[in-house]
Amino acid sequence: MPITNQQVAGHAFLRQMYADSYFPDHVVDQGRAILLRLCERMEAEQPSGLEALYALTQDATEEFNCLEAEFEAAGSEIETVAREVIAENFWFVASAYGFTDADVEELIATRDW
Repeated sequence: MPITNQQVAGHAFLRQMYADSYFPDHVVDQGRAILLRLCERMEAEQPSGLEALYALTQDATEEFNCLEAEFEAAGSEIETVAREVIAENFWFVASAYGFTDADVEELIATRDW
């Protein structure tokens, strides 16, 4: 399903991680795919409030939790820089779909990184 939100369609997800050689591109690609799937779900399900939004973002956060093993296998990890970048991208998605009052910590409350 193609993304219809133009702000999202033109966004360079996880740009700072791609720019840092510590993070392998093939693993960052998987993180980008998680965020794009989140956007697709946002458009398909159109959450009506923060609770519905948080359910979607926390599902995507669980996918990032699973991705930690991929980073470790590639000699990297979801560390301070990555945590900040990922959190910022979750907030970008929320705000791009009109949830500017979303709490970034709640968006990623299920994280273990």
